Amino acid sequence: MTSAADRVPAPVLVLAGIVSVQFGGALAATLVPAVGAGGSVVIRLLFATALLLLVVRPRWRGHSRRAWTTVAAFGVALGLMNFAFYGSLAHLPIGVAVTIEFIGPLSLAAALSRRVLDGVAVLAAAGGVVLISEALDVPLAELEWTGILLALTAGGFWAAYIVLSGRTGAEFPKLEGLALAMVFATVVTLPFGLGSVASWTPEVLAKGFGIAVLSSVLPYSLELLALRRLRAQVFGILLSLEPAAAALAGLLVLGQRLHPTQLLGMGLVVAASALVLGLGARKDPAESAAT
Repeated sequence: MTSAADRVPAPVLVLAGIVSVQFGGALAATLVPAVGAGGSVVIRLLFATALLLLVVRPRWRGHSRRAWTTVAAFGVALGLMNFAFYGSLAHLPIGVAVTIEFIGPLSLAAALSRRVLDGVAVLAAAGGVVLISEALDVPLAELEWTGILLALTAGGFWAAYIVLSGRTGAEFPKLEGLALAMVFATVVTLPFGLGSVASWTPEVLAKGFGIAVLSSVLPYSLELLALRRLRAQVFGILLSLEPAAAALAGLLVLGQRLHPTQLLGMGLVVAASALVLGLGARKDPAESAAT
């Protein structure tokens, strides 16, 4: 599995993960009303962790203290990123929440940028995200500050996830680090979801399993493999395709249609991603050797 994935260009792995996680998000939109944000996150992580432990069978011994610290931090960031974002949806329109959360990876991309065109791509992606989400149509006075804080927190953990995912991939072979990180993520979020256990019907569990595969196992595995060969700032801007993929999933799964301004926003984020992909393909030899 890993050798085959290594032959796939890293940006393709990222794009596949983006599509998977957004269709999982569309499915999750039907689960949160039944069991809440905490219950949805815990069900998703329980299934995802069990699947990864069964398939990967990670080694529990022989790792350095630095490796354990890295994977634990990765797991905490992963779990709290999901919980904070799901929590923000109880207070904010999903488009506004996605836009605010996206400040995290975009800020990371800008901070790591070394070229003028990288900065231009960040600005284009940011503008596209705003247009897609229609955040400008929601008056600031109507926003709930609890939701804003949760979405910003999710964005911060998302940026941490990007950095720590790459470090975890360097410390652990194959997908061992991800499997161990999911254990930490489950433990961290478990207290927030135990109160919803009485509502875990067979239908809820079936949806949770689907979300675990689409939103956790596939995208996290693909992203971890990609980040071994991809600059973090390139990955951050590629993630600008998340809102476009979400719009497509919303159309196909939930019947949500796009407005002209959202289509313009999709064009902006696609242009930004294409710009970064072009830059990534023209890395100098020294930079290529370093990655």
